Amino acid sequence: MKFPTLHALVAFAALAIPAFAQDPDPGPSPKARALVENLKFQTGEVTLKDGLAKIALPADFKFLGPEDANKVLTKLRGNPPGANPLGMIVPTKSTLLTQESWAVIVTWEEDGYVKDDDAAKINYTDLLKQMQENTRDGNEKRTKEGYPAMELVGWAAPPRYDAATRKMYWAQELSFEGSDEHTLNYNLRLLGRRGVLVLNAVAGISQLAEIEQATPTILGMVDFQQGHRYADFTPGTDKVASYGLAALVAGGVLAKTGMLAKLGLLLAKGGKLVVLGAVALVAAIKKLFVRKDANG
Repeated sequence: MKFPTLHALVAFAALAIPAFAQDPDPGPSPKARALVENLKFQTGEVTLKDGLAKIALPADFKFLGPEDANKVLTKLRGNPPGANPLGMIVPTKSTLLTQESWAVIVTWEEDGYVKDDDAAKINYTDLLKQMQENTRDGNEKRTKEGYPAMELVGWAAPPRYDAATRKMYWAQELSFEGSDEHTLNYNLRLLGRRGVLVLNAVAGISQLAEIEQATPTILGMVDFQQGHRYADFTPGTDKVASYGLAALVAGGVLAKTGMLAKLGLLLAKGGKLVVLGAVALVAAIKKLFVRKDANG
């Protein structure tokens, strides 16, 4: 069985303009600090998308709404506009101004009810091998377009699916040519009646333990509301997604809905775009985006 090959990493990079290895890190600019100081962090209970879902934030997490989350992505992180996130979950201790800062971007993909009847049948070892092959096959094209070659090292945390809560999570370890530290792409998915809540965190691989420890809390704080839950699906009336869990892990949501474009071709550490597979799509990407003046 062949799976879709597209996968995008929603990225959280360092806020300062990337320096060469021999240069000292100048730290965040006054402009970046001012932007963060003006963000309106929310605590307690937050409603997403007119009642689609709710987030019950514990004391060690805070939330940025769509407007402020978009400011972080575009003005602070230098991504092009167009991501349209539902928001961003941020550890309370995070300043968003350090290399160690991480957060979880929340987006919504209304692609239909994803059947989970393939959950017990998926061979994630075989799936990983195919994804690794697709990544290697795409490197020649990526380097011609000016992007660094990349390697899917393996599962940083193998896919796990909770059939009772309809929640799934997994993590990938990636390496990029020219980068000393491997990148961690941590994926969390919540299946609903009409689509999937997509939660993504990207950090250095050294932060795996921290994010892994926080994952049960993050999954536990987010839930669909009545009428939007997986159990509310109406057979024969509601739309059914054209893929299952295996394709979800391999990038089915992104391939089927064009989420890469919706996420604005988000940047990874060092201002590089991260595209796993989807060689044809890489060919359509013009040049590397550069960080905006918010850092300078």
